[in-house]
Amino acid sequence: MNGLPLLVAVPALAGLATLALRTPRLRRGLLLGAAVTHAVLTLGGWRYRPAPAWHGWLAMDALSLLFLSLTSLLFLAAAFYAVGYLRSPQARVAETDEDENFLFNPVPEAVFCSCLLFFLGAMTLVILSRHFGLFWVAMEATTLASAPLIFFHRTPRSLEATWKYLLICSVGIALALLGTFFLAAAAGAGADLKLDALLRGAAQLDPRWLKAAALLLFVGYGTKMGLAPLHAWLPDAHSEAPSVVSALLSGALLNTAWLGILRIHQICCAAGLEAFSRDLLVLFGLLSLGVAAVFIIGQADYKRLLAYSSVEHMGILALGLGLGGAAVYGSLLHAAGHSLVKATLFMTAGNLLAAYRTKAVADVRGALTLVPVSGALWLAGLFAITGAPPFVTFLSEFIILQAAVQSSRWGVVVVILLLLAVIFVSMAAIFLRMTLGHAPKQPASATAPGESRWVVLPPLALAALALVLGVWLPAPLTAVLREAAALLGGG
Repeated sequence: MNGLPLLVAVPALAGLATLALRTPRLRRGLLLGAAVTHAVLTLGGWRYRPAPAWHGWLAMDALSLLFLSLTSLLFLAAAFYAVGYLRSPQARVAETDEDENFLFNPVPEAVFCSCLLFFLGAMTLVILSRHFGLFWVAMEATTLASAPLIFFHRTPRSLEATWKYLLICSVGIALALLGTFFLAAAAGAGADLKLDALLRGAAQLDPRWLKAAALLLFVGYGTKMGLAPLHAWLPDAHSEAPSVVSALLSGALLNTAWLGILRIHQICCAAGLEAFSRDLLVLFGLLSLGVAAVFIIGQADYKRLLAYSSVEHMGILALGLGLGGAAVYGSLLHAAGHSLVKATLFMTAGNLLAAYRTKAVADVRGALTLVPVSGALWLAGLFAITGAPPFVTFLSEFIILQAAVQSSRWGVVVVILLLLAVIFVSMAAIFLRMTLGHAPKQPASATAPGESRWVVLPPLALAALALVLGVWLPAPLTAVLREAAALLGGG
């Protein structure tokens, strides 16, 4: 069997099997087994890329390999974290707001594990899709698979967040579908919507239809990616979902939507509309960065803070691609760095929730004393997510800014630096208050379940990887990043 369909089939079949299993131990074992198998299959793509499958509808290029590797790695870490999360009823109850008056009755564990696996399968299908129609279907499948995960706690707030997620992302996906139709119109009668065919015939595409298609696809998939102004679902969904789900939403799902924008940008470059595409991306990037800066200032909920940080970093990705040249390489490297660091922070946020039973910044003090490992990760995450050396996010942001300077985009440089400074000061004030000082004498959870091995080692491993990549990029990763940047017209 071709390796590409197998990458989709393994989590999908495991998700179906999970529904039939009766014991928690078997369900969690299958979750871990599927995650490990998917990671091993993905790792094989670094040595030998599988041949295209389904008549070219599935294929793996450098972009696919990069984002699939990130998705598989994060899911592997999330699967280990999920086992510890599911084994600790105290941690699950702690993730709900203690002032809400409801009977805690979460989504059944079988449904939770199954949806996690379906989510992985849908994201894998998105990443490997080479047909814009299949890409759209797979993107919609990620929404349907992840919605029950957001609603896991069955609280009024999680219900509101789930409906907002479904409604706003449905608007975005509808715009993306219209953009796909416009892309077909640009290609003319008998259009083949496979990426390779569109790239080969890019010179014959109708530029007016292509511009309209690009705008709709940017807005449509940008909604799922969390670009402003249609980002409103993201803070609610990421803050109300279980922390392990938030890690996947921010670290993996946003990348799949970003890939849709990268694909249409490829076509615009091949059709001679690179300047049009790049200007749109710079506009969306600056808008997202500005919106995130405004809402991060004085944020009272630390999971919502991380969500708005995701909006910020999606803006940085768009800016890197829009600036072109070496900034494209920086943008792809930043996508990898953001995924590792944001997953670390959301998992660590889950540990803080388990210890303090609140998402309120004002009620969390002395994390370094109460939960020392998680407190240290939270503090390290501050510097990593704000682009401080020696983390990989510093390297990627430096490359993007250097490219902006070299292209004399001084206005963009000034705006980026100003907004990044505001965000750093705002986040530092919040993170330092939470980690330093004295812990409460009688914390809500004296046992601090967030410090068990299952939920500490995964974020620790991801944070260590983000640190290593900041000082040493392995040759195979550098080669894939360069190849992927070349596909997008960058250097």
